[in-house]
Amino acid sequence: MSTRSTLILATAELLAQSPSGDISTRSVCEAAGVQQPVIYRLFGDKDGLLAATVDHVWDEYLGMKRSARQSADPLEDLRSGWDSHTAFAIANPNAYRLLFGSGAVDKAESADEAMRLLRVVLERLAAQGRLRVAPELAARVVMAANTGVALALILRPALYPDMSLSTMMRDIVHSTLVSDTAPASDAGESGRIAAITLRTVLSAMPGALFSEREAGLLDEWLERIQSQPPSD
Repeated sequence: MSTRSTLILATAELLAQSPSGDISTRSVCEAAGVQQPVIYRLFGDKDGLLAATVDHVWDEYLGMKRSARQSADPLEDLRSGWDSHTAFAIANPNAYRLLFGSGAVDKAESADEAMRLLRVVLERLAAQGRLRVAPELAARVVMAANTGVALALILRPALYPDMSLSTMMRDIVHSTLVSDTAPASDAGESGRIAAITLRTVLSAMPGALFSEREAGLLDEWLERIQSQPPSD
């Protein structure tokens, strides 16, 4: 095993065992059997080490999501993804807090990968004409809500003592974003959903149906439709 991997594994173990979520580079070096300058040579600084460790901890979870078989209904996959995200946070509170509740690990790539995998599910919903907003916006809404609930469960267990909060928030958020959990209320909303669906389908189609100029103009029109605010 490389020195880099040894340091990451030692950091992950100390992080999981820490009551406060804080660890020192000295304790990491003692556990790994190396001198402190090695950390700075391999990772730049402590934050670099923590970022690499968070990515390592998250990689197992993200690997399961990457290899998971898609169900027939992307909404079920969306629900399952929310629940597994919350479960991971509860099982790995310190690594989770570092990634989503701290600016200390800006170099970590895990959050971007989690967002990308979430967008894949939402694009499937959009392609079926079931998403009320663009997949990019829906992904930000879902991730913000999911991480907010997970952090609440981790940081305020006395105030939020059980997982029912996560399930309730999940259903509220999904019913707001997914059209077949609450029928479209007007023609304007139906038009926005249709525009989102067409943009998503066209972006996934191989080959060029339109010239570059035509494609740009069509995308501009569809974006304008989907961006229209709901009528009062």
